[in-house]
Amino acid sequence: MAMTSDEPGAGAPAVQAPYGTWASPISAASLAKGAIGVSDLRAADGRLYWLENRPDERGRMVAMTGDAAAVRQLTPEGFNVRTRVHEYGGAAYVVVADTLYFANFADQRLYAQRPGAAPEPLTPEGYRYADCVAAPGGGLIGVREDHNDPADIRNAVVALSGRAGDAGRVLFGDSDFVAYPRVSPDGRRLAWMAWDHPNMPWDDTRLYVADLGADGLANIRPVAGGGAESVMEPRWGEDGALHFISDRTGFWNLYVRRGEAVEAILPMEAEFAGPLWGLGQSNYALMGEGRIVAAHSGPDGDRLVVIEPGAGAARPLALPFTVIGAVQALDERTVALAAASGVETGAIVTVDIETGAAAVVRRPSPAAIDARSISTAQAITFPGAGGREVHALYYPPVNGDFTAPAGEAPPLIVQVHGGPTGQASAAFSLANQFWTSRGFAIVDVDYGGSAGYGRAYRQRLNGQWGVVDVEDVIAAARSLAERGLADPRRVAIHGGSAGGFTVLAALSQSEVFKAGASFYGVADLGALARDTHKFESRYLDNLVGPWPAAKALYDARSPLNHLEGFSAPLIIFQGADDPVVPPNQAHMILDALRQRRQPVAYMEFAGESHGFRRAETLIASKEAELYFYGRVFGFTPADPLPGVPIENLG
Repeated sequence: MAMTSDEPGAGAPAVQAPYGTWASPISAASLAKGAIGVSDLRAADGRLYWLENRPDERGRMVAMTGDAAAVRQLTPEGFNVRTRVHEYGGAAYVVVADTLYFANFADQRLYAQRPGAAPEPLTPEGYRYADCVAAPGGGLIGVREDHNDPADIRNAVVALSGRAGDAGRVLFGDSDFVAYPRVSPDGRRLAWMAWDHPNMPWDDTRLYVADLGADGLANIRPVAGGGAESVMEPRWGEDGALHFISDRTGFWNLYVRRGEAVEAILPMEAEFAGPLWGLGQSNYALMGEGRIVAAHSGPDGDRLVVIEPGAGAARPLALPFTVIGAVQALDERTVALAAASGVETGAIVTVDIETGAAAVVRRPSPAAIDARSISTAQAITFPGAGGREVHALYYPPVNGDFTAPAGEAPPLIVQVHGGPTGQASAAFSLANQFWTSRGFAIVDVDYGGSAGYGRAYRQRLNGQWGVVDVEDVIAAARSLAERGLADPRRVAIHGGSAGGFTVLAALSQSEVFKAGASFYGVADLGALARDTHKFESRYLDNLVGPWPAAKALYDARSPLNHLEGFSAPLIIFQGADDPVVPPNQAHMILDALRQRRQPVAYMEFAGESHGFRRAETLIASKEAELYFYGRVFGFTPADPLPGVPIENLG
């Protein structure tokens, strides 16, 4: 992303040019190259491991290890460390002694990779595995999803011997979903969380404990959760106490269970966890001498705190990060994190909890952009329908080499996160900077139903999907336009998955938006309820109503049934192999808009699933979206862009 000779030089006088036409240091190609992220950080025997994606290698995931002195890739060519449990995956590997066990994406079998040897398959096909831990006496305990009967997919906690051909012995399979199997330090007890349809893991879950022996589990008993409480992330202390996170008071906070007594560790109106879309969240670490290091959200971003035993208070660490996750204990005074800030990309970082000193271990995609051209998130609130408070992150257009003509307001992109139980992130994002450095403003809306603000805010969307989210994105656009921060004639809306549904619903219900971009969005809620995968197959029961009893409501909320409301041009992006929002959703809205001769463009990408991963897809979709906005809003981007056919655009 270094400047080329034909770009304005750093420090040169700013050139006056209309918003949208600014030359940016971020090309779509450099954006794709800079899309390497770090995830699934783990510590084992004092050593760090994590995953990185490889956009230039068809988006495969590879395991890494190392320290600040040197890092190395463990995963050889031909393997992709990614599980499809719940389709969203997470916790795809574990390190035990000198062996890396991982799920391979192509066949979903577990493999064992020993030093100096090629990975060897352990499990038969037909199953998916995730969230494994070492079992007492050898082998693994983990989550298994049985796909041998597509009409009856079963999730269970299983014990794996580690011998080739062993699919695992079921320890607990009496719920629709399970996660976080964790063995006590003495090897005699197992804790895990479980939940059933129609709940999602942020709605109503249970925490179980059982005695663990050679013959399996005995004395299985629920110890927390149930009754409209979400519990997650059990973790055993060396003293045998069981720690966990619960939202029983309205916020995900830390608790500990000693004997039969449960006590709050640090009661706060702050979230110590997020929605469990991907398995393996690690929001806190148990340190020596009873100390806990935990990350929690706040109005100015995430914070890392040290909780002393019995203190009931926390010591915050002053760190230059606004987004913190994957907290891992490396030794008694050092934790490792996956962290980012508003001006730096994601990195693996170690922190000395005594001094607060932080050191970067690995930052695979540095933000090689002049600081004068970085737009940082500004947390804003504004009134939504009925006067309810709505949260968002606002990014103004910023480019140190350009300035807009006096009196011109910028085009605005209203960004809608997925989920819909998700959250906007203030972490540095090349995808956001791609737009702001060209002269666009962005507002990333945490509409009602978003995570990060407590259970009540998260549940605003219950029964109201397609209503509250639409009202809130409309309110965001209007609020910024009224403040002179956006040109009301050039307001676009884009989003993916559930965000794509809100894009389509907003376009069908309002004239506020003058263009839209839907990435693998939902057009027909009834079809989604019938066609989607097990994990989300009853998600809409709470968001809309029970299917098929509430079919009339599904029909009323589906953008496909409100074609008369569409007037703004729409571009649709879709992965051909998407099991979460199948391509038929895109095809239905595309065909319907074509029949009505509405302006529409369509791009479908072979080999892409839910969420684009390949470099060529990231490049093509970003360039197409920019070209689309240029045509619709009547400006010529500085970039040389391949044209995209836009049907029925006058």
